[in-house]
Amino acid sequence: MRWHRVLPDATGRLRGLGGTGVLRPLGRGILGVVTPRRVAAYRTADGDLRWMLPARPSCAFRPEGALRRGPALLVAQPCAHGAWTGQLVALDDLGRINPRPHPAGQRTPASRPERADVGKPLARPR
Repeated sequence: MRWHRVLPDATGRLRGLGGTGVLRPLGRGILGVVTPRRVAAYRTADGDLRWMLPARPSCAFRPEGALRRGPALLVAQPCAHGAWTGQLVALDDLGRINPRPHPAGQRTPASRPERADVGKPLARPR
């Protein structure tokens, strides 16, 4: 199978880095593309776009500084203003890792609450 995708904002960055530092594996068959304006994640099997994270206003991601730490990919996002803790983004195959509790269905079953109040009842099993 062949991908039919374009990597956003990556042409100049790939050339400037010699083609390295921009493409990062995120785990479970997901490939991250880190550019100064956004991080996008694609399924490696077919190139399907899974999620996209834009840089915050007056901030930019630093692809060359991305670092793997366990299951997380840490990407620097220097900003004109703000604390240093807000200038580091942790990512995995599902997107941004948030230290607060995750909504139902976005992480492992162990992290799901007993009853998720999502406003829509679940269908009964057949």
